[in-house]
Amino acid sequence: MSDDVKFKICGLTAPEHVRAAADAGAGYVGFVFFPKSPRNLELPAAAELAHLVPAGIAKVALVVNASDEELDRIVSTVPLDMLQLHGKESPDRVAEVRDRFGLPVMKAVGIAEAEDLAAIDLYSDIADQLLIDAKPPRQSELPGGNGLAFDWRLLAGRKYWRRPWMLAGGLTPENVVEAVRMTGAQQVDVSSGVERAPGVKDTSLIHAFATSLR
Repeated sequence: MSDDVKFKICGLTAPEHVRAAADAGAGYVGFVFFPKSPRNLELPAAAELAHLVPAGIAKVALVVNASDEELDRIVSTVPLDMLQLHGKESPDRVAEVRDRFGLPVMKAVGIAEAEDLAAIDLYSDIADQLLIDAKPPRQSELPGGNGLAFDWRLLAGRKYWRRPWMLAGGLTPENVVEAVRMTGAQQVDVSSGVERAPGVKDTSLIHAFATSLR
């Protein structure tokens, strides 16, 4: 597997796992600000973790349908490099957030079937990056981090959109190589796939994920 595939470890909650992600060569680390998630962080804790991230690794805040007031609190407290909008934000809302906060914006798009791919084009002229994730089950309260994959064949032959994109959804150390092979992804995102329990990362799994990509 090529070293060119960058990876993001999302939902970090402990200093040792931030260090493990950095040591493993992560290009991005993600902090979750969504109270229903087992990976949710309070702002002081997130700020402490963010200060542990070495230079050159992008610090990403995952939010879900956040208001301007919520985003103001986050960006004024936590040193960040990117905002990840993981809710039902419209293209207009993505543009608003990008303009107001002056940070690159990654928009998550949920995929379950071929018809869902059209949403990628909706955001590809507005967001700085796209996160192509598995669409959550109807009953789920979490928009991501559910450990579910979608049919990667839906992305075959679609390696290039107008924006950089990242593959997410059900990735693990065991399947990430096949996922990259099938989709042509140059960036991947993992959260539950490197956990030993919901919201609790496993250092050995983080390193195993990175080793698989190499």
